[in-house]
Amino acid sequence: MNIHSDPAKFDVTNPVVTIGIFDGVHSGHQEILSKLTSLASEVSGKSVLITFWPHPRMVLNHEDTNLKFLTTLEEKKVLLKQSGIDHLIILPFTRELSNQGACEFIEKTLVNRIGTKYLIVGFNHHFGKDREGDLKIIKECAGDFGFQVLQLPPKLIKDEKVSSTLIRKALWSGQIRKANEYLGYEFFVNGRIVGGKRIGRKIGFPTANITPKESYKLIPSNGVYAVKLKISEKVFSGMLNIGVRPTLNSGQVVKTIEVNIFDFAQDIYGQDVTLVFIDRIRDEKKFPDVDALVEQLKKDKEKALKILC
Repeated sequence: MNIHSDPAKFDVTNPVVTIGIFDGVHSGHQEILSKLTSLASEVSGKSVLITFWPHPRMVLNHEDTNLKFLTTLEEKKVLLKQSGIDHLIILPFTRELSNQGACEFIEKTLVNRIGTKYLIVGFNHHFGKDREGDLKIIKECAGDFGFQVLQLPPKLIKDEKVSSTLIRKALWSGQIRKANEYLGYEFFVNGRIVGGKRIGRKIGFPTANITPKESYKLIPSNGVYAVKLKISEKVFSGMLNIGVRPTLNSGQVVKTIEVNIFDFAQDIYGQDVTLVFIDRIRDEKKFPDVDALVEQLKKDKEKALKILC
């Protein structure tokens, strides 16, 4: 996959194009990408995906510090590369660009700079100023400029239309299995292992604290999870707590991400890690004392091992 930031230098034969944010590159997106690559092959062309960075909401709602997304830009690149597309164009998103009408964007970018021959869009696709560019307007502009438009139906799972919004809601409510089913892969977080208070060592469950690579990465709801960890190309099993550790830290309100890696005794502070969420075990709760917490952690580990085996 070739990555471009300046489509003015873009020159390929018979570009088959799709455009969008593709947050999560979920199973619905994957159907669009599959059609994109198959059509490009049929017409002896090249598959092209246009996306934007920063995320438009970061620019238009820059004061909102609670914006969270399923994938970071780097994670999205990895997932898109796995789809087999030929070219990824990352356009800088600015307020000036947000004020372009749909047909103006089509003419200036899709036609004059990329030479689009086919455009594939999803079922709810809109772009341009005030999201005016719906299928009707896109087809009218396509007729003026001589390229074809194909709209795909929604991806349905259990009678629900798969969307990034739906998956974000599932993760925020701890529905990991649902999120993973709709994503088409297991949700993951890339982070770095940092030092903590090492309280877990004292109670027989040493943990590694993890800080996500990007602050805008969505983190699932507080609770205990069965996870896989990828460290230096090796995969380990573990259980993860997201929350404020109410039993051990009375009054602490800082959220932490801590993982107990099973059968593991290496020093890995400072290393990069990928957390892969498999299932949720329970809510985070405050126990009457440390002994009660330890007994619950033993039960949590048993559940996690059953889930991960």
